[in-house]
Amino acid sequence: MTLLTWSHECIVGVKAMDDQHGILMDTLNDLRLKLVQGAEHKDICEQLDRLIEFTQQHFHCEEQLLEQEGFPGLTEHRAAHQHLLSQIQITLDRARHNANLELQPLLHFLRTWYLEHIEGLDQQYGSWLNARGVY
Repeated sequence: MTLLTWSHECIVGVKAMDDQHGILMDTLNDLRLKLVQGAEHKDICEQLDRLIEFTQQHFHCEEQLLEQEGFPGLTEHRAAHQHLLSQIQITLDRARHNANLELQPLLHFLRTWYLEHIEGLDQQYGSWLNARGVY
C-alpha cells in the first residue's frame, strides 16, 4: 500500500481542519511504516491507540464547528465518523488479543475511507463554511 500524500483534493478550505487532516495523514503513514518495517505487536497497538485518540479529537472539533455553524449535513457526517471509529476500535481490540492478526486490510480500509471522506463529505462542508466566512 502506498503512502498517503497531500493533494489539492484534500484541501477543504478551513485551515484548522486542513491542518488536522494532515496530522491524520501522517499518523496513518506512520502506522503503515510500522507494519512494513515489521514493528513489534505492542508498537502497532500503540500507533492504533494514537490514531484513535487523534481521530476522536479531530471528529469532535469538526462536529463542534459544523454544529456551531448549523451545517445541514451534520447528522450524516457524525454517522460516518462513528462508523470509522467503531471499525478502528474493533480492530484494535482484536489486535490486542491476537498478535498474528493481519492488519493490512485495516490499513487499506483506513486509507480508502480517509481519502473518500476528505475528498467527498468534507468537501461539502468546506465550501459551505467558506460561504459563511469560516476559513
